[in-house]
Amino acid sequence: MLVFNDFLIKAGLAPEDVAIMLHTPREPKLSRLLPWIVGQRPELFEAYQSSHGKRATATLRRRAYVASFVGLGDGTLVLAGIYRNAGVREREMSEIRSDPVAAELIADFGVNYQIDGTVPLAWTWFDLQRSAELLDYVGRLRIAPRLTQTYVRLAENFAGEILSVERESLLEATPPDWRRMVVEASDLRLRSLPAAWAARLQGWRGVYIIVDQSDGARYVGSAYGKDNFLGRWRAHVARETGATVGTASRATGNFRFAILERVSPDMVAEDVIRLEQSWIYRLDTREKGLNRN
Repeated sequence: MLVFNDFLIKAGLAPEDVAIMLHTPREPKLSRLLPWIVGQRPELFEAYQSSHGKRATATLRRRAYVASFVGLGDGTLVLAGIYRNAGVREREMSEIRSDPVAAELIADFGVNYQIDGTVPLAWTWFDLQRSAELLDYVGRLRIAPRLTQTYVRLAENFAGEILSVERESLLEATPPDWRRMVVEASDLRLRSLPAAWAARLQGWRGVYIIVDQSDGARYVGSAYGKDNFLGRWRAHVARETGATVGTASRATGNFRFAILERVSPDMVAEDVIRLEQSWIYRLDTREKGLNRN
């Protein structure tokens, strides 16, 4: 049985010098997009893994290297990289909030920098810098460890059996089935919508729903023109307030999009609109929702 420590030793790293970090965030959006963040927004990932609770912090202080893994949503994790522990310092929360990268984690990915529901005045901040060891395996080396609340572990005690070494990187967030695809306004406005997701939405047409997360109000719409779902959804969040009669007074930053029905890519507009009207009737979003004339 091949285990991760075999790779560490082959790379010239003693397991006694390495901490294992298994990232499976509780924040839904962060969990969903973390593989993509590792591959496309490394500065966000480095900021994300720079601060930890007391137990994890105590472990990281004693280790020269960190081997980071990120969850793929199927119970397996993939190597995000080997990071050298280049230093540690105390960082005041006011400084963290003023850091544009940390501020993006807070505003767009739900990172709250809390411990037991309280925001501390300062955090222990690690300077973890990507190292050259095992760089060829980043995004390709996949494991399936037993996950517990202890997400930072000692490498010498880590039973990380290798499931596979993939030919291609798994760090691009794979689009889910259309029935499970949920997109937030910030995904559409910023850089956090993976290219593979955008390509799917650009090619798909049909009927969608918007849920205003502030109060649960719903709007049903249809997409059938240029760029299909992607084009329609981006048009909805192009301004600070909604673009339709029923959403005109609502902050688009609270909008959450999902697909109700996907249709043939060559279905004519009239037929898509008929399906839209059927969904409006069934969900009663004209009388009790945001589909207003």
